[in-house]
Amino acid sequence: MARVTSPSSDSETSRELSDLLAHVRWIAGGTASGKSTLAHLLADQYGVEVYNGDRAEHGWLTRCTPQRHPRLSAMRRMPPGGMWAGRTAKEVFQAMASLHGETTGFLIEDLLAMPTDHIILVDYFGILPNHLAPLLCRPDQAVFLLPTPQFRQDALGARYADPARARATWGKNDPEAMLTKRLTRDALWDEEVRRQAYDHRLDTITVDGSTPATDLANQVAARFGLGHRT
Repeated sequence: MARVTSPSSDSETSRELSDLLAHVRWIAGGTASGKSTLAHLLADQYGVEVYNGDRAEHGWLTRCTPQRHPRLSAMRRMPPGGMWAGRTAKEVFQAMASLHGETTGFLIEDLLAMPTDHIILVDYFGILPNHLAPLLCRPDQAVFLLPTPQFRQDALGARYADPARARATWGKNDPEAMLTKRLTRDALWDEEVRRQAYDHRLDTITVDGSTPATDLANQVAARFGLGHRT
């Protein structure tokens, strides 16, 4: 069970964690920004192992406790769409477990249990710069992708055009209204990421679709110091 809901403020503990996670690279940022696309490209080209945080979240739900992870625990009792119905976009944003660092401890535990003899690439939107910065030996271990509003709207619009997927996410709620709320919530998250990244001098990349994914992957690979192509 995770003992940490966010990295310790103690400098010695932070240094120890950053040393233990020195082989980890991070693609974080906003939703629908192409993180997984880049991660798959880098995995194919450089043989890195990808850790998918979105998939891991399902396992965290079985490990969380109401005392230490109240927002994450609440999600276990929610039906599809329960997080969105009856709330404003700002209320949904403020209820995000990741905003309060509740998912960070699980993320750390999972990574510490993985091999250290090769690069691990984290593909996960739900970690903010404030929580990630203490885990880094160097700023060039992380990058935050932030999509333009139009890029995200197009991506999510295509994603939830599938009625089955829309129902699985939002239940019986009106998909159009939920998508509008989702876009506003995600914009609030991006604003927080951008502000915190500036404070920690961590890089952000704006994604608008004008740069081919392969070119973005090459930029990120160079930043991460990845080796020769496989």
